[in-house]
Amino acid sequence: MIIIPARIGSSRFPNKVLADIGGMPMVVRTAKAVEDIDNVVIATDSQEVVDIASQHEIQAVLTSTTHQSGTDRIYEAAQKLDLDEDEIIINVQGDEPFIETEVVQAIYDLTKKNKEDERVMMNSCYKYISNPEADDPNIVKVVTDSDDIALYFSRAKVPYPRDHHFDSYKGHLGIYGFTVRSLRNFCMLEPAPLEDIEKLEQLRALYHGYEVAMTEVHTESFGIDTMEDLEKAVKHHRL
Repeated sequence: MIIIPARIGSSRFPNKVLADIGGMPMVVRTAKAVEDIDNVVIATDSQEVVDIASQHEIQAVLTSTTHQSGTDRIYEAAQKLDLDEDEIIINVQGDEPFIETEVVQAIYDLTKKNKEDERVMMNSCYKYISNPEADDPNIVKVVTDSDDIALYFSRAKVPYPRDHHFDSYKGHLGIYGFTVRSLRNFCMLEPAPLEDIEKLEQLRALYHGYEVAMTEVHTESFGIDTMEDLEKAVKHHRL
């Protein structure tokens, strides 16, 4: 199942999930982009989003307004949907209206592969980005080991090229694969200091000694974090 967290009250970009892209709210366009892969549910704190999703024949679950993260929100939705412990859940962010089905499928395949590995709490992906892109704190960077297990995620430019030019940065895409069991275990962990500093919840898993498995993907998609991103998205839709 694909669950899309959609919080209405974003501090940086209020009502972002309802921003219009080609005549369709962003979160609805995101759901439509992945609905051919599996069942899609929007998990939201807004009755307005529930009603709009219903108008577009998309299932939505009303969740608490107090969740600190999208992961907590999708776990509440999973509980309300009464999903089995072994069910695979793909968390697709509500601001990814151009996400390709191949990317989501890659996360599903990785999650299925690691389903019985209790060390792996989360599964995610990255794409290679340019040196200038790596300077943008809105683009999260990840460094991995030889098995593509995440070593660290940061908004900073990592690894730092001390002695020479470096152009193989891995840009993290905020799409995650869990089982219901691993999702519950994640939500039971105490928030981590690093998570609070970087505002990256995946650091909670690393801080507590779990693994985040990664896979490389090829994508032209981009998340929408700012008004400038929205303008870019509208232009992209017109192409």
